[in-house]
Amino acid sequence: MPGQTPQPIIIVRRNKGHGGHHGGAWKVAYADFVTAMLSLFIVLWLSSSSEQVKKAVGGYFVDPTGKGKEAGNGLKGVGSETLSIRKDDMSSLKEKLAQAVKNSTSLQKIKEHVVFTVTGEGLRVELLEGEGSTFFESASSHPTALGKDLLKKLAEEIGKLPNRVTMEGHTDSRPYRGGAEYSNWELSSDRANAARRWMQQTGMRDDQVTQVRGFADQSLRVPDHPEDGTNRRVTLVIMYQSSQSPDAPATKTPPAAPGRSSSPPAGAQKAPVATSVAKNSAGAGSVVAPRGTAVARPGKFSPGKAP
Repeated sequence: MPGQTPQPIIIVRRNKGHGGHHGGAWKVAYADFVTAMLSLFIVLWLSSSSEQVKKAVGGYFVDPTGKGKEAGNGLKGVGSETLSIRKDDMSSLKEKLAQAVKNSTSLQKIKEHVVFTVTGEGLRVELLEGEGSTFFESASSHPTALGKDLLKKLAEEIGKLPNRVTMEGHTDSRPYRGGAEYSNWELSSDRANAARRWMQQTGMRDDQVTQVRGFADQSLRVPDHPEDGTNRRVTLVIMYQSSQSPDAPATKTPPAAPGRSSSPPAGAQKAPVATSVAKNSAGAGSVVAPRGTAVARPGKFSPGKAP
């Protein structure tokens, strides 16, 4: 209103002081919370892991330095079971098997005839014959004393693994001189089958071998020299462990649609089976690939010159 003096603006400033120092007690509580959460996650992970993983983890707390019983894949821990050998562990297995052969005093003469190679299907262990009869008697599938010692050493190590194994037999290109009914096909198959029998008797499980193959001279190690002695060999292939559990249930075939028959039409031929089974003298079956390979026929031997 006219004639009134304006009121002065008053600003009140208050000093707000901070409270006293609370210390670091909250850090201790937060650390306890994080530790409890970490422990919970470890328990949840172990509860969903396999029995083998639980033993391997428990082995660390029992023997932190890793000086206890070693697992077959180079990992250390306790317990007789081993972890699955996959691609990342195959190099460690190669070194372990090679060291086992080198440490054996009885195998010093033939250690150069054992070749370890990591391939796309697994670890290949090749037993090369050379010019003499190193692992098998001449023109026979009977292993020599050195051959039995080496196969036993390998069987003891491979038997600790869950991995499957394939056995292969190979010869050179020189024809077998034991008669028309027995050739390099039978000799290569019989040698692979004889190696399988001896290894299963000395440490390898009965269900560990999935195939026994005989290649004769169709897969030469030295193609430029088909009669070279190193073409005569027996090969063990330690297959990579599949990510799928062997105990997983098989996939069920969906039922046929109504009005349709699940049986093939009349006159239709079934697809040929890719493998055949040959029974050895003990009655156990050996799976043998038919294309480029021979069916194993153990127990039939003929004397003659080694191919």
